[in-house]
Amino acid sequence: MSEEEYLWLAENGLERCARAGSILFRAGETADAMTILLQGEIQVHRDHSGPMAIFIGRAGQITGLLPFSRMKTYGGRGQATTDVWALQYPREMFDEMIRAVPSMVQRSVSVLVDRAREVTRLEQQAEKLAALGKLAANLAHELNNPASAAQRSAAGLLSELKVYGRHKFDLGSLCLDEARLKALHGWQRAIVERSQASKDEPWTVEEEQLLNWLQAHSIEDAWKICPDLCEARVTVADLEELDGLMGHTSLSIVLGQFASSRRTERMAQAMVDSTARIFDLIAAIKDYSYMDQAPIQDVDVPQSLETTLVMMQSRLGHTSIERNFQPGLPRISAYGSELNQVWTAVLENALEATHGEGCIRLNVKHEGEAVVVEIQDDGPGIAPEIQDRIFEPFFSTKAPGDGLGLGLDTVQRIVRRHRGFVTVTSEPGSTCFQVRLPIEPLQAY
Repeated sequence: MSEEEYLWLAENGLERCARAGSILFRAGETADAMTILLQGEIQVHRDHSGPMAIFIGRAGQITGLLPFSRMKTYGGRGQATTDVWALQYPREMFDEMIRAVPSMVQRSVSVLVDRAREVTRLEQQAEKLAALGKLAANLAHELNNPASAAQRSAAGLLSELKVYGRHKFDLGSLCLDEARLKALHGWQRAIVERSQASKDEPWTVEEEQLLNWLQAHSIEDAWKICPDLCEARVTVADLEELDGLMGHTSLSIVLGQFASSRRTERMAQAMVDSTARIFDLIAAIKDYSYMDQAPIQDVDVPQSLETTLVMMQSRLGHTSIERNFQPGLPRISAYGSELNQVWTAVLENALEATHGEGCIRLNVKHEGEAVVVEIQDDGPGIAPEIQDRIFEPFFSTKAPGDGLGLGLDTVQRIVRRHRGFVTVTSEPGSTCFQVRLPIEPLQAY
């Protein structure tokens, strides 16, 4: 800059000083002046964005309201991190400043572009971290139940194996002949087969009847083995049959061994089911992220939606999901993990609109050279006056701290990257997001 330009800035700027730690402005306050920092540092934070600063201003930088900027209010809380010395130029001086310092036009535009790019980058990073946090929370919640069940079953199985081993030793000490062993095996096999065959049918045997019979026959630990016999659907008639086969002296040992074996099998089955659920969740997260796969995949869209629902299972609450997938749908060539971000963002909006109590309908169909996905909810709808703005970056109808307004902007960017487009129709009781994706993006035009 020329000496005359420096002189004009020095003579017309309003000198401002602030101590370290002082608040210079707050979010929502009117922005009405440009500031040139001569010394010190300020940081701008958004209360809902965590400790990360969205802007850091240091000596030699221009900040605040700039010429040609549409900025009306401050977007965050500005605080001096060191002692600050600055010059300020009110909005009313901008025309005069541009005439006196013509190079300020180019400088202001450059600063505005850099500032917009940096803030957008930081906000997108915060949005991705928030999405990752939700994904991690969902996964942790889903893994917690089967992991806890497997842990409880494993702990119980260790102690039960000791009991089972003792009962087997006691049973061996009876020295049963071959006929009685065969009869005992037949009785146990019949009970197990009947229990498996009728496990889905209602069972009305009173546990108290079994307990009274066991106590009347002086069965050891009757209170402990009675629930296991009841679960195996053993009746009083079955016990009478066993008593006739084995005799009263060995009945207690036989029933104790049978109940212990049932408990052991039940714990082992619980471990199998729990670990299977864990493996299913791991497979789902691999499908969701397309881990260890090439970026572009031949994506099965209905399966992609199902995988996303698995990842969001803990948040579905009492929401009912209706699926209408056209059979024989072609796969599309797409960035699989990015498409899952689209489904996640739209489904999250639907869940928030219905408060986890409504109905979400998923429709997937083949139209021409495209696959069309419709995600519809029965929430209150989107007000007509803001429907044209919902895809704008940083526009949000949520309360401060609940969202950054980048979810649908991300949806639109990803869909456009696939040469598709997304639209929304909304009225009270029905909001539908339609995503149209070409089967072969390179042939979309």
